[in-house]
Amino acid sequence: MKSPKLALIVITTLFLSACQTNGVGPKQQFGTLAGAGLGALAGANMGKGRGRLATVALGALGGAYLGSEIGRSLDRADRRRARRAYARAMSAPVGQRIAWNNPNSRNFGSYETTREGRDRASGAYCREYKSTINVGGWDEYSVGTACRQPDGTWRIIS
Repeated sequence: MKSPKLALIVITTLFLSACQTNGVGPKQQFGTLAGAGLGALAGANMGKGRGRLATVALGALGGAYLGSEIGRSLDRADRRRARRAYARAMSAPVGQRIAWNNPNSRNFGSYETTREGRDRASGAYCREYKSTINVGGWDEYSVGTACRQPDGTWRIIS
């Protein structure tokens, strides 16, 4: 980008988009950021002079909205598949990997319990697990502990 002001607007827009997650899934966040970046780039190529700043801002906002909506609609199916795999992994033998995938989004992941035992404070039956998720070609790994609730559901405690 030729203008420092233009670069500052794009960076600020992307930063503000990233800060407002409020329960937004990773795909929606990625869609928002990617859309904002592409929209700003398109706006920069359309505008001239002082109007260029306005087209960058409008392009970034419009792109962020569209990217967010696309990411949000795709997230639902992925989350549903991941929740099912998580529930199965919590009742599977320790060490058994339970995978999920969404052929429509091409995202996938897995859960695997690594250890089980009782919580010292509550006495609840708990399991440690590791999780892998691949969204848009990016791998994310996490570990956690979940404990069985009196109603049979599992609650992540760490």
